[in-house]
Amino acid sequence: MSLKPQDVYVALKIATDGMERKPYARLADDLVMSASEVYTSVKRGQASGLIHGSALAGRANLSALQEFLIHGLKYAFPPERGELTRGVATSYGAEPLKSLVAMSSEPIPVWPYENGSERGFSFSPLYKTAPVAALRNRKFYECLALVDALRDGKIRERKIAQERLFERLHMTNAALEH
Repeated sequence: MSLKPQDVYVALKIATDGMERKPYARLADDLVMSASEVYTSVKRGQASGLIHGSALAGRANLSALQEFLIHGLKYAFPPERGELTRGVATSYGAEPLKSLVAMSSEPIPVWPYENGSERGFSFSPLYKTAPVAALRNRKFYECLALVDALRDGKIRERKIAQERLFERLHMTNAALEH
């Protein structure tokens, strides 16, 4: 069973939710996916070690997820860049990196989305519904933007994104580990 980009998307959502994992139908609604897609992604996530099995309530395996995000994500699922478009800002064009990284005069990366408010170069999200799901949940949006900086950022952006992302994931999940 091969890992797919949406499996990382689902595992990241589970990690940002923190508490006991939501039912498939609720995750599907949050992620704008079908429940069967979420179920299949969770199963692949468990097979790859990114998500714990039922003994740990199907929560994200933070250490494995972090390792994959740092060392494998940019190679396994590099973004496709495209032409200028309207969309939702991501990577260094979105918070929390936007206020931490000096912006150049170049267009920012955006997930193509017709109802988006930013203009920039097209940057493929991990899953096609990421713009909609991100705009529904600020915390998840920030994590997806940080993950995109890991996928395609410069060394400094990647380092800052890694620190900020792992802080968020550990704060969210700290109560579960005690």
